[in-house]
Amino acid sequence: MRKLSFLLVVALVFLTAFAATAQDPLRVVSVVNGTLGDKSFFDSAQRGMDAIADEYDIEIDTVELGIDPANWEPGLLDVMSDSDSYDILIAGTFQMIDYLAANAHLYPDKYFMFYDAPMPYDNMDVCVEACANVYSMTYAQNQGSFLAGVYAAAITTSMMEGTNDAPIIGAVGGQQIPVIDDFIVGYEQGACLVNPDTQSIVQYAGSWNDPARGKEITLAMYEQGADIVFQIAGGTGVGVFEAAHEQAHYAIGVDSDQATIVAETDPDQAERILTSMMKNVDNSIFRAVTLHLDGELPYGSAESLGIPEGGVGLAKNEFYDAATSDDIKALVEAAEAAVVSGDIEVQTVFTSEDMMAAVGTACADMSTAGMSIDDMMMDDM
Repeated sequence: MRKLSFLLVVALVFLTAFAATAQDPLRVVSVVNGTLGDKSFFDSAQRGMDAIADEYDIEIDTVELGIDPANWEPGLLDVMSDSDSYDILIAGTFQMIDYLAANAHLYPDKYFMFYDAPMPYDNMDVCVEACANVYSMTYAQNQGSFLAGVYAAAITTSMMEGTNDAPIIGAVGGQQIPVIDDFIVGYEQGACLVNPDTQSIVQYAGSWNDPARGKEITLAMYEQGADIVFQIAGGTGVGVFEAAHEQAHYAIGVDSDQATIVAETDPDQAERILTSMMKNVDNSIFRAVTLHLDGELPYGSAESLGIPEGGVGLAKNEFYDAATSDDIKALVEAAEAAVVSGDIEVQTVFTSEDMMAAVGTACADMSTAGMSIDDMMMDDM
């Protein structure tokens, strides 16, 4: 009888401990290879973190590794090694792939989510044990940027205040790397669809955190006749907005709805950011965590989130509504529908060598060459 009572007590203690553990909140940590406050990519990731904390019983933490790349690998490994502090670790950007891929297998009872680049699951030299506990999500930035190009080409010859009649648009990239070129080839294709005479001026700043350089480049583009510039340069893009405000021209933001963010501190400058090509990092993090909680997240694989999945798109906020004519809004909607339906295939750099798009390709050499903008509008009716 005493033995039975002892066993019952042990069982009760175990069940009580298990119940307490089951009720512990999920712990999610975000590791940012940069800093918050970029009004762009990492701020969007943080909004996703805040959203999961608001919606679910989740404790969140964010670790900022700073802008020095020398700190990124050791910083990530430090956070990973503190395995008692998290259940899920979220990181992103192509610069961090190898660091996470080589070490995730050391923590088999932990889960990892990675945004904006796919794990090389088939490369066992990089992805140890096939990164079985890592889920990665990418964004079809070429599709979203295609819409930005459609919009820019329509705005630049609209003769609205702050534009001229020259079909010239600009784009400032942070670095010349494949993911940034993927933005630009989509942007150029969208612009060519609207006007095959469109000229695109492209320059890379060589930095993600140099607003002065971004401003200098953008001012030069305005001098060359551009009146709307797409910034794809992280914190460097702050200078693009400054130039647009100073010269009374226009800009397109990236990753987040940057006009609404800028409006909190400088509403006049925000009026010059007509839209943003959003990589909805916030939505994708919320989606991934929700699927994890439902037991449906496909760890060990990557998903690409495009226009149909809500992974990318243009910001249609109060500034967009105020500055954009109904005709241009209809044009953007038609372009969006054409991508979703498959009537338009947006070019990309992430494909086989013989199909790979290149920045600066002439409009006449693109797959949409000869396609009628009127036909696209009719298809959307």
